[in-house]
Amino acid sequence: METTFDCIPCLVRQTLDSVRLATADTAIQALVLRRVLAMLSGMSLSQSPPALAQKIHRVIREASGCADPYAAVKREFNAAALALYPKLKAQVATAAAPLEAAVRLAIAGNIIDFGAFSTVNRQMVADTIANCLAAPLAGDVGELQQRIATARRILYLSDNAGEIVFDRLLIEQLPAAKITVAVRGGAVINDATMADAVETGLADLVTVISNGSDAPATLLEDCDPEFRRCFALADLIIAKGQGNYESLSHSRQPVYFLLKAKCPVIAAHIGCRLGDAVIARSTGNAVPETDDGRPGRSLCRGRPAL
Repeated sequence: METTFDCIPCLVRQTLDSVRLATADTAIQALVLRRVLAMLSGMSLSQSPPALAQKIHRVIREASGCADPYAAVKREFNAAALALYPKLKAQVATAAAPLEAAVRLAIAGNIIDFGAFSTVNRQMVADTIANCLAAPLAGDVGELQQRIATARRILYLSDNAGEIVFDRLLIEQLPAAKITVAVRGGAVINDATMADAVETGLADLVTVISNGSDAPATLLEDCDPEFRRCFALADLIIAKGQGNYESLSHSRQPVYFLLKAKCPVIAAHIGCRLGDAVIARSTGNAVPETDDGRPGRSLCRGRPAL
């Protein structure tokens, strides 16, 4: 996805949120804001929003001297999600369709996104869980289930800390020997790194690798060779969150995106409603159809009833 005009105010808001977490020094905050505004004025909008965000967060870390402004936030939401985990695991186990329930909960975890929101609280998480378990999905869970059943190598691209506990519920429904989970290679916003995979126990269940990049997405040209090899060899890629969608939506690999549509730009690009729980697929892998059966740009395959 290319950056739109509507992405710019969001990136500026994200800059202020992050630098205020990084430092209380208003002089540094002002310096960072000026640098970022200057950067944005000269940057090509042909880049994806996460590519711009990567550069912005590097400026914030360098100017503030804070290597991980969201460290406390990540610990808080890892702990909060782990506290919910036993109850959610029981819900999956007793569901009529356990895999679908796990997919819905994995999508619900995508609300823990401090790139999209200035604040996230536990009530937001609880409300999103309830909504995702009850509301129709924008997308075809049956198609995803079929791809999972036939896949030999599954690469799972994680998104945020806290959210990866919700991912664990889905990963536990998949054949562990076939799965590799990828986390970010460096701290950026509240995205999950290897430390979060270890802290939440995910690294004890499946193979977890770093993608080698500090972008809040999957920018393949910025990822390390081991990750790119795993990406190329996978016959199913499950990618969480808006950042991964923004960077991989046109991939020729078989990428299925699980996310909450938290942004009007993303919702319009996918062809869903703002707030929807979404299963979408990369446009380079398959040409989707419109409701009348003709090729179209929406990745969603209807809203199947529960």
